Amino acid sequence: MESSAILTPSQLPYLFPSKSNRKKAYPSWPCGKPGTSRPTRLHCQKMYVPGFGEASPEAKGAQNLHNFFTYIAVRIVAAQLQSYNTEAYKELMEFMDRHSLNDGDKFCAILMRESSRHKGLALRILEVRSAYCKNDFEWDNLKRVAVKMVDDSNTSIMRDYVLETSQAESEK
Repeated sequence: MESSAILTPSQLPYLFPSKSNRKKAYPSWPCGKPGTSRPTRLHCQKMYVPGFGEASPEAKGAQNLHNFFTYIAVRIVAAQLQSYNTEAYKELMEFMDRHSLNDGDKFCAILMRESSRHKGLALRILEVRSAYCKNDFEWDNLKRVAVKMVDDSNTSIMRDYVLETSQAESEK
């Protein structure tokens, strides 16, 4: 049986130095001089992500969060209506059956134009969406949970691979 070196995630900083050890070539522009036709990745502080020409990965994530905040706002407003205005609650539920919440802005725009009663619901959803995003959403917790999920998933995948390959090698 051949032995091979397996690196744990804690050993990776020795192979890939942390960002603080790199020198920034252009402090105001992370990947080269502004206006150059191709990014200079030698002195870049961040990873180059191909295929996101129209928007950065962060912009794509922000768009998904934006739509998620609409979904959360609809759920909050629906829960509020269920307890004190069952007629408006039923109207909102019927509207949700007919229209997708995948695009939050489109959902609210259509809701606003449905009728004057629906316009009030749409305005309430917009108000709750903004308040939730600004005041209630735990941004630090999002980052902590996302990083933990990635780390746990990577460790699990690497562990499963090592177990599979070590069993395969021991059977030979």
